[in-house]
Amino acid sequence: MTDTGIATARTTPVERTLAQLLDARISCRAYLPEQVPRDVIERILELAQQTPSWCNTQPWQVAITEGEGTERFRAGLAEYVRTHPQESDFDWPREYVGEHKLRRRECAMQLYASVGIAPGDRAASAEQTMKNFDLFGAPHVAIVTTHEALGTYGAVDCGLYVETFLLAAQSLGVATIPQAAVAGSSRFIHDFFALEEDRRVVCAISFGYPDTENPVNGFRTHREPVAHVAQWVSR
Repeated sequence: MTDTGIATARTTPVERTLAQLLDARISCRAYLPEQVPRDVIERILELAQQTPSWCNTQPWQVAITEGEGTERFRAGLAEYVRTHPQESDFDWPREYVGEHKLRRRECAMQLYASVGIAPGDRAASAEQTMKNFDLFGAPHVAIVTTHEALGTYGAVDCGLYVETFLLAAQSLGVATIPQAAVAGSSRFIHDFFALEEDRRVVCAISFGYPDTENPVNGFRTHREPVAHVAQWVSR
């Protein structure tokens, strides 16, 4: 594998398949209205269930919407966000600094440029932000939760689950976007799904079939070369 993510002739077929999934997957922000068949969703869940976890605790639980359930959730979430402050079960990042701030800004600028939002147009960027709570038009959303007693590492294990879910969906032609923004309405989510109080909302995954004609799905974010993130100790 090269730093560009392209498989070489020396890689195995399995590695090439993984590379293709990773290269093809994007955070999809526009979807077709078509429902994903229940058996396809169940297969995604079966594959995601193979995710490793600390001491095999498997802390994740998933609430999934379809059909009218998605529409009720979408409408209720949008109304809740307009009338309540964001309140997550986990701390938001304290701040974005240095290269993290630069990467975040670059991603935002790419997103805005893809849909014709001019730099500094705060009204249009705010409208784009609100699309998070419309689930970007996705026909389904999965809410991933962990048990409160497992703390940070329960959330880490759920992060592994989310990645497996994303790749499993990609392998079946289903587009996804993991959403922290939705988790900021934790109280609404708890009430809507009648979640037990010891559950903590990690994130949402909106998913469905991608609208490949929508320009918002046309940009790609940059990844740092391995040399910028890996440290070697040889002696």
